[in-house]
Amino acid sequence: MINTEEIIKIAAYFTIIHHVKGRLRVRVNPKIAKENNSISLKEIENLPQKISGIKSIKINKIVASVTIVYDPAIFEYNIWEDLIKGNNLNEITLLINKLAKEVA
Repeated sequence: MINTEEIIKIAAYFTIIHHVKGRLRVRVNPKIAKENNSISLKEIENLPQKISGIKSIKINKIVASVTIVYDPAIFEYNIWEDLIKGNNLNEITLLINKLAKEVA
C-alpha cells in the first residue's frame, strides 16, 4: 500500500506540463524507475480508490506523463503546485491523511 511519504517522494520526480482546475498533467523524470523500485505503476493507478478527491489517474509510458483528474472542491489548485515544488508538505500530508480511504 502506498502512503503519504511515498506520494511526496513520487511528486519530487514530476514537473508540471499543464494544470487547469481539476486536471493536472505532469512529466515524469525517468530516474523514478531506478530510484523508486518499491512503488509500482499499479499502486499509482489505484490512488483514486485510496484517496477521496482524486477521480482518475492515467499513466502514459510512451511520453512519460501522468494525468490526474481531481475534485477542485477537495484539492485546491495550489495544493498540487506546492506538492510538485515541495512546499507546505506538512499541510499536504495532513490533508492526504485526512482524505485517505479505509481500504480493506
